[in-house]
Amino acid sequence: MAYIPSSAAVVAASKATRTTARLLPPASRPSLSSASNLSSLNCLRSASFVSYLLSQRRSSACVSKSSFATKCFASDPEQLKNAREDIKELLKTTFCHPIMFEMSLVMGMQKHYDKDDGSWGNDGFREVRVGWHDAGTYNKNIAEWPQRGGANGSLRFEVELRHGANAGLVNALKLLRPIIDKYSGVTHADLFQLASATAIEEAGGPKIPMKYGRVDVTGPEQCPEEGRLPDAGPPSPAQHLRDVFHRMGLNDQEIVALSGAHTLGRARPERSGWGKPETKYTDIKERRDEDLLVLPTDAVLFEDPSFKVYAEKYAVDQEAFFKDYAEAHAKLSNLGAKFDPPEGFSLDGSPAAAARSL
Repeated sequence: MAYIPSSAAVVAASKATRTTARLLPPASRPSLSSASNLSSLNCLRSASFVSYLLSQRRSSACVSKSSFATKCFASDPEQLKNAREDIKELLKTTFCHPIMFEMSLVMGMQKHYDKDDGSWGNDGFREVRVGWHDAGTYNKNIAEWPQRGGANGSLRFEVELRHGANAGLVNALKLLRPIIDKYSGVTHADLFQLASATAIEEAGGPKIPMKYGRVDVTGPEQCPEEGRLPDAGPPSPAQHLRDVFHRMGLNDQEIVALSGAHTLGRARPERSGWGKPETKYTDIKERRDEDLLVLPTDAVLFEDPSFKVYAEKYAVDQEAFFKDYAEAHAKLSNLGAKFDPPEGFSLDGSPAAAARSL
């Protein structure tokens, strides 16, 4: 649901602006009777509300036939905070309780054989992967939004979910569906990144300095073409990782930090999965776990001279890994995004963190 104007703001707005407000889709029209909406009144005590409503006139027809309805407005901070609490509860009730581990987090490309039934912790780990895959299509060489890809909510559309790299993510979206429906004032782009960061933190990982206010794309025709995400088994692993991540504007250190989060997962023929909490950089390096399927894109972290410097460091220094991972994750989550307001906003009262740019 869009922000709700104060009575003073409405009186000050022009008749044309009020007419524009009536053009908003039913799902995004304000309801002054909602107590949760009243907490957002202060967000609109400015003339910017007039331009905001005018922008909605252009996007008032943004209604998708997808089961995940399009939202054509920026997210409500209070609803985002409430959604975060619901995500935490989801992680607990679907057996995704915080999993303490040392050197690795969960990101979703790494595959790992496990001998149990595959139910342990998978749901929380899929939520991390949703955020990564929505943002990871970004191409720094394309200036226009949304053609450049990135964190814009396009992953909700079936055409993108069918991309090979996104196998299994439809289940993650099904888990998030009740939260998507409950908070109509939260964009899909924000919710995907919120779920990803929250899952990392709830799993015992570092606090991610996130900002919010991402704008959604409006239809499947705005989805990026297939092939922008990493392949786990390319012919030249180091070059492939650089081709993909450098295209996003990420450097070698960020490649290794983010790849360190790939050290959990179960190998499944139909999807990427998740696995043992004790898996770490040292397991990849020493190959000491007989069940661990070490992919070429993991092994190369200790073989490529530039990657190896960071991989060796993270294998023995958890604090350094967490610090660099948190920064890289925050940067990744902003890739290609269009923010409203342009500078974004933080949920934790940290303007400096919220203003972090690419």
